Parts: sequence; C-alpha cells; structure tokens
Amino acid sequence: MTEIVLLDGGMGQELVHRAGDRPTPLWSTQVMMEHPGLVAQVHRDFTAAGATVATTNTYAIHRDRLNGTEFEAEFEAFYAKALEEVKTSKPLRVAGSIGPLGASYRADVQPPRDDAVTLLREVAEQMAADVDFFLCETVVSVEQTRALVEALDGFDVPYWIAFSVSDTDGTKLRSGEDLAEGLAAVGGAEAVMVNCSAPEAIPAALEVLGGGDLPFGAYANGFERITEEFLEDKPTVDALRMRWNFTPELYADHVMGWIAQGATVVGGCCEVGPAHIEEIASRLRAAGHTIV
Repeated sequence: MTEIVLLDGGMGQELVHRAGDRPTPLWSTQVMMEHPGLVAQVHRDFTAAGATVATTNTYAIHRDRLNGTEFEAEFEAFYAKALEEVKTSKPLRVAGSIGPLGASYRADVQPPRDDAVTLLREVAEQMAADVDFFLCETVVSVEQTRALVEALDGFDVPYWIAFSVSDTDGTKLRSGEDLAEGLAAVGGAEAVMVNCSAPEAIPAALEVLGGGDLPFGAYANGFERITEEFLEDKPTVDALRMRWNFTPELYADHVMGWIAQGATVVGGCCEVGPAHIEEIASRLRAAGHTIV
C-alpha cells in the first residue's frame, strides 16, 4: 500500500529507565561516559524492533548546555561517542539529532539569530560525515525554524524538521505561533513532522502539515502533559509523569490513525520504547504497508 519510514523511539527516557539514575539537565549525555555501551544497546533494541532509522544520542549536546559544567571540554568527545554507538545497530539510515538550544519547549531562551546559527552549524559539522540526514527535533517557534534553515542549508546533508505543538491545540507551536507559519519557514527541508507532543494533539497538526507539499509524519511522547510549571530553567523530565495507559497497543492505535491521514514518517519520542515500535511495525505489515 504505502511506504512508511519507521523512526525509533525515545532514547533519553529509555536510558533513564535502564540506568536507574535520577535525571539531570545532562543525563542523556553523561550516561555515555557513566554507562558505556548502554546507548548502543538501546539502538540495537530499536532496530531489532523494526525501526529503519536510528537517531543519534545528540539531542542535548550543545555548547550552551555544557558551559559551566564538568563536561564543558567534552563537546567533540560526546559527539564522537554518540556516533560510535549508533553505528553498532546497523540501521538502514542514521539521523543526526539536533535538539533545541537553551531548553526544550521554550522559545524564550533561543539565542539571537547569529549566535544560534553559529552554534547549530558547529553541531552539524560534528555529524555531517556520519549521518544520512539531520533530524531537527522539538522546534517550537518560527525563529528557531529560520535559524536551523540558515545553519543547515550550507551542508550537503538533507534535513528534516519536527515541530512540537501545544498539547491542547495541535495547530499552534509551543511559542503560541501558528504551526502553518513554521511550515512556511522550513526552507529546503525534505520532510516535516510533529514530535514530543501529546498524541491527541497530532491529528490537528497533521491537517496543517498535510496542506504543504512535503512528506510529513509524527512521533509523540507519552507524558501526561507538558505543563506551564515544567517550563522553567533547565527542567528535567523527572518532573513529568508518564500517562498510565501508554501501552504499545494504544500508542499504535494513534499511529495508524496518523497514517490514515497521510503520514509516511512515524515513530516515537519520550516514553516510547522498543515494545511500542515493535507493535507499530507489526501493525504496518499487517495493513500491507512497506517499512522503508
């Protein structure tokens, strides 16, 4: 029927669950030093579950997050380690994750455009030779979108942009701007998605993305809700709660609904584990889709 790209799930939360450590602002980064090989194992498990894309564990490796910490001098070393570990799963494709500068979900901490472009280009330079495309994740404002486009248009590497939308109105970015404005600013992106948002908000977002001319899709999180109280300086995910009914079967129900809307890229974000991806892969095959 349709060719579907199946992304992997939420690396960060999976690492927290397996390592048993309390999250810190750099927990998904420092785990590569404190628990060597754990990231590689998560990659292998997602690939074994059916994911055709392995996303590098680089979402939070930014200069502005490392500055003032004991890992300030480890920027290049962290990228080298993440790229080394992702290759062990032998995926069809590797996506180089680029998370937001400053903090997730917050448009107000984005650096000025010139500074943001410089920082984002440095990140892209660390991965360009080793990834099949850049995956810009949890983009929450038009300004973030424009900075990413300016930073990445100079590379000979495709880039995909994934927006994070309001958990109560999927037509709005978390900045309060219209998702349609973000879509209009994606430049030369090869695909657009919605990520790290409530599953219930995604159908409305896909109606917007489907109005464009790019392949589109979604990968949701399993949190109850991203609340205003969470949006503080350097928040950690232990302030968020997983929804009680976030089973692989129920999440796959959402995903199949998105595919019915025309989505051709699906997967999972925070709290989506290998069992969720395995269930999605099974449903896709049963429905006659080809996973690519």
